[in-house]
Amino acid sequence: MALTVSILHNPRCSKSRQTVALLEDKGIKYKMIMYLTDPPSTEELKSLQGFLGTPVIEFTRTGERVFKELGLTKDSTDAELIAAIVAHPILLERPIVIANGKAAIGRPPENVLSIL
Repeated sequence: MALTVSILHNPRCSKSRQTVALLEDKGIKYKMIMYLTDPPSTEELKSLQGFLGTPVIEFTRTGERVFKELGLTKDSTDAELIAAIVAHPILLERPIVIANGKAAIGRPPENVLSIL
């Protein structure tokens, strides 16, 4: 059975582009998910949380202006953060690679190799 690899990708992000290049250099076929135009659902984000094995805040971009505009904090609940990411996908950290029922954030890009 072939390994299914997906990457939540933002082409404007240098780390995201570097992670795509790393996958290609390793000859790994992947499905690219342009999460800004095809945002994940609440259910997909809950699955992603399970794959990452971390609180939602760990894959939320807390430095984004909209994070503060929404009144979110590092103490916001997972449910509040997931709802905010669904409404404002720019809040999702990137890139995130999903494979083998696990996920890794590509910061640095080499982080994703641990799940492949």
